[in-house]
Amino acid sequence: MSVPVLTCTNLCKSYKNGYPVLNYLNCSLPSGKIVGLLGPNGCGKSTLMKLVSGILVPDSGEIYVCGEPRSERTNAWISYLPERTYFNTWMRVEELIAYFSEFYADFDVAAAEKMLGDLGIDTKAKLKTLSKGNKEKVQLIMVMARRARLYLLDEPIAGVDPAARDYILQTIIGNYNPEATVVITTHLIHDIEPILDEFAFMGYGGQILLSGVADEVRAEKGQSLDELFREVFRCSKSY
Repeated sequence: MSVPVLTCTNLCKSYKNGYPVLNYLNCSLPSGKIVGLLGPNGCGKSTLMKLVSGILVPDSGEIYVCGEPRSERTNAWISYLPERTYFNTWMRVEELIAYFSEFYADFDVAAAEKMLGDLGIDTKAKLKTLSKGNKEKVQLIMVMARRARLYLLDEPIAGVDPAARDYILQTIIGNYNPEATVVITTHLIHDIEPILDEFAFMGYGGQILLSGVADEVRAEKGQSLDELFREVFRCSKSY
């Protein structure tokens, strides 16, 4: 049996007000899957991604990436897309490619240039001249052009127009390492559902209320994940 790409054990995180964002969260994700981490605003989805990627430190609990405790070494195996763009807007797209190529040993320049070309984004353009949607597309391409073991994508399609969503979803499917796992948070469950292998519904306090293989749960419940999400969070006290 292969080692899980990500394992979280009794993971806890609170902020200054003492409110537990994550409260003894446990999860284990296999390799080679696209997983939807789905839940209402404020339930801890982004906090979990920041903990796994090493941006935040848990109050307690353990995080393992590919069987190893989270560390600077395991950070290099993770490609993280935050919810908000963070690049310096004075940079040109080609400078961003050079920066990623130098900083990440697993960055595929040819793949990045192909994806940018497919979207008609000029690599000589400065980021500040691009629309908000195109800035987000560039950031996604930089993340997906890496050959990582774990991709953490926080709301990757929230800021783009519906016409571009299909391309972005195909970019996610077609460009990640097939032995890796992709974790996606989103409110647009209907759009993302067709590409998901597995899912987890997260309630307030960072508790996993329901999880499983997407096709199996759809067949068992006779509902789409979107319909099931609405039912679970309409009835749940965690919502």
